Amino acid sequence: MPDVNPEFVKYAELHIPGRDPIKLPILKGTMGPEVIDIRALGKEGYFTFDPGFVSTASCSSRITFIDGAKGILLYRGYPIDQLATKANYLKTCYLLFKGELPTPAQYEEFEYKVKHHTLIHEQINSLFQAFRRDSHPMALMCGIAGALSAFYHDNLDIYDPEHRENTMIRLIAKMPTLAAMAYKYSIGQPFMYPRNDLDFAANFLHMMFATPAEDYKVNPVIAKAMDRIFILHADHEQNASTSSVRLAGSSGANPYACIAAGIASLWGPAHGGANEACLRMLEQIGTCDRIPEFVARAKDKNDPFRLSGFGHRVYKTYDPRAVVMRETCHEVLNELHIKDHPILDVATELEKIALSDEYFIERHLYPNVDFYSGIILNAIGIPTSMFTVIFAIARTIGWISHWNEMQEMPESRIGRPRQIYVGKTLRDIKASPARRRSAKSSAATKI
Repeated sequence: MPDVNPEFVKYAELHIPGRDPIKLPILKGTMGPEVIDIRALGKEGYFTFDPGFVSTASCSSRITFIDGAKGILLYRGYPIDQLATKANYLKTCYLLFKGELPTPAQYEEFEYKVKHHTLIHEQINSLFQAFRRDSHPMALMCGIAGALSAFYHDNLDIYDPEHRENTMIRLIAKMPTLAAMAYKYSIGQPFMYPRNDLDFAANFLHMMFATPAEDYKVNPVIAKAMDRIFILHADHEQNASTSSVRLAGSSGANPYACIAAGIASLWGPAHGGANEACLRMLEQIGTCDRIPEFVARAKDKNDPFRLSGFGHRVYKTYDPRAVVMRETCHEVLNELHIKDHPILDVATELEKIALSDEYFIERHLYPNVDFYSGIILNAIGIPTSMFTVIFAIARTIGWISHWNEMQEMPESRIGRPRQIYVGKTLRDIKASPARRRSAKSSAATKI
């Protein structure tokens, strides 16, 4: 792989009283802000303090670029809206992992490989029986994703590019199968085997909703919507779950363990569970006439209520994924003949307020992708407990692409964040009165 080190542009000087200035290189990538290289500070006896690493670049990467101020999201240089409308999920997977969109011949070969790795080892079926039927599907995904290394240990040499690519294919092929199995197990229905005659999204929907008792035909509009959801969630730079995968991978852990770490991080409500929280909020509001009440509560600093689905840690303008999701949401509801949908009515009115109310504009609280994806998944019939699981299916290619890139970078090293210690200073253990009396007694006995 070509060198991915950013370009050196100049030096910054750090002035500390009583010391000579410390020169720190300033680096520049192909896009985005300049970055101060602070690696030399450790040798000088200093560390930086950055809770949440919000001002720290942990790596250099060629995969995804975000400009939050301008609302830009690029996969390998391609705008997310173009990929969502002109490509499909498997083409996007190929792009993220290999760096370029596939030619027709490359895509045909890649699709064939993915479709012929969707089956899982039959012994994995028994693993589901170890979980309670009412377990959260993400609990199953965490456990079983990590267990895959026990079944597919023939390609675990992380330094072998062919092994890494084979693992990537296995993961993106098998995650929808595992996700559908987690859902079927939770409702007591038999597992449905994947079908190689269906495309990626349609196959997942078939495994979710088909039963052996009758034929099930996948609605192409719904399949297209699901494919877009997968594309829009495929990667998002160095977020919490991707950083978890990279950190686990930095130790040399096998890729299945690293993906399990990503799933665990994604499970958090502040990350992958945001669309579920948004839907619950819309249901709580219920009708448009109650919106002013909840908007007032959101503006009240003394009220713990917060509007979910607005604003983003990175984006300071409209989330570019939300634009595509909004259009897709209307397509799905029209296809399903849902004309009077109170949740969508509430969402539409909230969107109008967010785009016109000074309170929202000043704080950059624009609707994000979670605002609409939850409505779509709910309309399709997917329970809220599965929302984050679907996110995990989509993000698997982003996780494994970053993991793969990390293996190819010569500057990669095991992650080891530092800290500011604020605990007790050096102290000694003092003997308790009982121990002192015991010591005197023993001394007297010896005398």
